[in-house]
Amino acid sequence: MLSFFKKPRFRGGVHAQEHKTATAALPIATNFPVPKKLYIPLQQHVGKPAEPVIMVGEKVLKGQLLAYSQGLISAPVHAPSSGIILDVNDYPAPHPSALPIRTIVLETDGKDEWIETQVIDDPFKLNPEEISFRVGAAGIVGLGGATFPTAVKLNMGRENHVDTLIINGSECEPYLCCDDRLMQERAVEIIDGVRLMLHGMESRDAINRVSTNAVVAIEDNKPQAFLAMRAAAEPHASIKVIQIPTRYPMGWDRQLIRYVTGKEVPVGCRSSEIGVTIHNVGTAYAVHKAIRLGQPLLGRVVTVAGGAVKRPMNVEVPFGTLISELFDFCEVSSDQTARIIMGGPMMGDSLPHVGLPTVKATSGILALTQSELKNTDEQPCIRCAGCVSVCPAGLRPLDMANNIRINQLDAAVDLGLKDCISCGCCSYICPSNIPLVQYFKYASGEVIARQQAQHKSEQTKRLIDARNARMERIARQQREEELARIAAKAERERLKAEQEALV
Repeated sequence: MLSFFKKPRFRGGVHAQEHKTATAALPIATNFPVPKKLYIPLQQHVGKPAEPVIMVGEKVLKGQLLAYSQGLISAPVHAPSSGIILDVNDYPAPHPSALPIRTIVLETDGKDEWIETQVIDDPFKLNPEEISFRVGAAGIVGLGGATFPTAVKLNMGRENHVDTLIINGSECEPYLCCDDRLMQERAVEIIDGVRLMLHGMESRDAINRVSTNAVVAIEDNKPQAFLAMRAAAEPHASIKVIQIPTRYPMGWDRQLIRYVTGKEVPVGCRSSEIGVTIHNVGTAYAVHKAIRLGQPLLGRVVTVAGGAVKRPMNVEVPFGTLISELFDFCEVSSDQTARIIMGGPMMGDSLPHVGLPTVKATSGILALTQSELKNTDEQPCIRCAGCVSVCPAGLRPLDMANNIRINQLDAAVDLGLKDCISCGCCSYICPSNIPLVQYFKYASGEVIARQQAQHKSEQTKRLIDARNARMERIARQQREEELARIAAKAERERLKAEQEALV
């Protein structure tokens, strides 16, 4: 039986200003015009980038496979609309660096013509493995932001005999309410996707067979979404919909698992190892469309909000849409925009310009004014310990930051740097405006860079040692062959001398 009735104490977190009222009451806009060009990155997920199967100049239909997944941890990419492939080349990625990434450029034809899709009357007659295969083929990844391939998690859930599936409907980031609207308007489809996920995780092992239940966890600041989801789930005994406290970062998987089940995920372990797996509500909706309608993941609902947005909304857009076109549709003032953020203001990425495409991880695009940004004038620490009390991972942020300042990264790692989730609670609460999370992001990147450099150095040393050993073997072999030639020559001369002496 699920233990979510026993509510353990919430660890850390903050009550951030929500800024959701501008878009939470508005229905999802589905009238976004298909852009003339779509820029579709091949790396929209955790793992290896997809590999193109199309050629420049080729005509494609909506839903057609453009690039196949490489390896176990990867996901395919499909055409969000019909048209002609203009190019496969490097294009700036939706990342703070805007470094180039391999991208397919699709010129749409305005017809939005679909490929022939396969509709299944009763998907519950399919084997669980077939469910996972179809989810993987549809290119579905975690739409909560992690973008981990969903099929892999379904397989892990089946292999580890997971007994609890948590559907994350918390959406704790300020401004964002795309999941809220999705639950209000498409609750029946989401619950159907949850049921299909449960079926995809069923184990056919008669000995270890377990009954998997689902819990849909929704923050209590979304009453309409809660009511809609509860009504949709009512006919299904294996799915329960509960309310959880509104507190950031409740959407962090380990925090949510701890609150709902009372279980703690050990450091270095996956949640499936303790019998729990977690998916986003948007992911469940995508699973419904993939299995029931045969439609791959081609787009998503994106929240466009911020003080510089004249028409804030939740809008359904195809992947590859440039942010500039999205801003034009929502009438964003470029003069008032002080910062562009993809995702939420706490954990999102600040983007350098609007000429970047939306991808599977794009839950929101924020155009913030200067008044919405926190004062960045750093002051001396007053030792209030606020950063310690709000850290959901139970770390000591100031001690880590002090070690990072003096370049003692090993000491910061010992204090738990690798356990930091970059939620930004410490920076948000700090009265001295110390950019703690920026220190941790820098240090994490530096640690990874050093590890990569060390790995490269060790690899180079192994290659050099292998070459030296090989050259030594070759030299030794040459010496032995030379000595053998000398000995053979001496033997021939001795025999010749003996023959001459006999004559």
